[in-house]
Amino acid sequence: MSAEEDKCDLIPVSLLDDGPDTGEGDSFKNVKIEFQQPIFSALNTSGLQQSGTHPSKEGVTALSGASSPSAVTTSDSESGIFSSESELCVEHDSEIDSFCCTEQKVVCSQCPVVGSCQGHTVTRLASRATVVRNQLVDVCEQIQLQALRIERFITHTLSSKERTLQLEAAGARERVVSQGSAVREAVEEEEQRLLEEVQTEQERVEQCLLTQRAHWSQALATLTNTRARLVHTLTHSPDTLLVSAGSEIAERVEEAEGVGEPCDTEQLSLPAGCGASRLMRALWASALLLGPSAHGSANLTFNERTVSSLLSLSDDLCTLTFLPKRARQSPPYDPARFDCWPNALGSLSLSSGTHSWVLDVGQSAAFKVGVCYASVERKGSGKEARLGYNAQSWVLSHYDGDFSFCHAGKSTALQVVHRPSTIGLLLDWPSQTLLFYDPESFAVLHSVRHTFSAPLLPACAVADRSITILH
Repeated sequence: MSAEEDKCDLIPVSLLDDGPDTGEGDSFKNVKIEFQQPIFSALNTSGLQQSGTHPSKEGVTALSGASSPSAVTTSDSESGIFSSESELCVEHDSEIDSFCCTEQKVVCSQCPVVGSCQGHTVTRLASRATVVRNQLVDVCEQIQLQALRIERFITHTLSSKERTLQLEAAGARERVVSQGSAVREAVEEEEQRLLEEVQTEQERVEQCLLTQRAHWSQALATLTNTRARLVHTLTHSPDTLLVSAGSEIAERVEEAEGVGEPCDTEQLSLPAGCGASRLMRALWASALLLGPSAHGSANLTFNERTVSSLLSLSDDLCTLTFLPKRARQSPPYDPARFDCWPNALGSLSLSSGTHSWVLDVGQSAAFKVGVCYASVERKGSGKEARLGYNAQSWVLSHYDGDFSFCHAGKSTALQVVHRPSTIGLLLDWPSQTLLFYDPESFAVLHSVRHTFSAPLLPACAVADRSITILH
């Protein structure tokens, strides 16, 4: 068999039919497979013979687990590339020319007739070797394609991600520094935190990229090594050794299959919100009251004991919903519960520091949000239990499209250009200041200073739909 015939045996028909032959190698112009790659150079037996190179005895022994046959390998048009010269069956002293599929071993033609393989499925050794060899060719081609995909992933995707990361990180830094410079004195601590966040995220993504590059480089090396060993087995093993190496071949194939396919993930990109801060974007409008000392109330929920029977409370204790009459029930008596007005109080008592929380008011047409003393009246329909109508509560009220601030029965109309879907509250105890704002724009809706004489509780009332504490 010539070297050209050897090459054609391992090239898919689809590649050979790619177009008219325009010269040596023209039919493979658009195919990303070169004959210098191991599978083609290894299978070019004619080239090996011309260069005088032959597989070493140690290499053949390592692949087969036994000493190499004494006979010299010769080409065989029926079995593939190599077939050994006659070997004799120990039992019948006949030439080994068959393969027992039942016991997976090589035998002579007498074994299935008068020997130990009677009744077994037996095929010609050359035919069996051809099948195994063709299967190995397919496996090697698949491994080669997989290796090319991984190589492209490393070369293009990961490199592109690394370049994008550098640009995004630089942009994030520029935004943080630019915003911080406008209100440096008030936002210095926040600016530093955001810069550290960007740096931390960049280092995390860079570490992910390094890990991915190392992992897939190792995977590529593993595939390349596995393919080389399979090619060596394919091209340098006599038929008897080739068909007997099933377990070793299966291990190599399983090793290649275990490598997996590369894929892009969110871990390889800088987070979209990295370097962004609502405080940085809106501090120009409320720097004095929403400075770095502001703190949220992450543990704030509604106190179930205080929830009126006119309302329902969600399982997470964060959402109040106004109930129609038919859905209302009479809960057990509790001195802490509001019995006539649709009110509820928060779970946190505030008497020091700075606290802020946000409520989602959605499309509710009637609600109140604010604070009150724990001593506010809970029973009856009088003003003492009605939020904003007594001296113990301070609330922002929305009813029939109008906003107002209510305290001690006095109402102050508020000019709100854009109806917010969320309302934020900031309580700064040291300055005795209560502030209502729009969390979207940080526009101040109303602020009041008062000398509070006792701890305050968040307070809400809902007479339409629902409101929710956001964390």
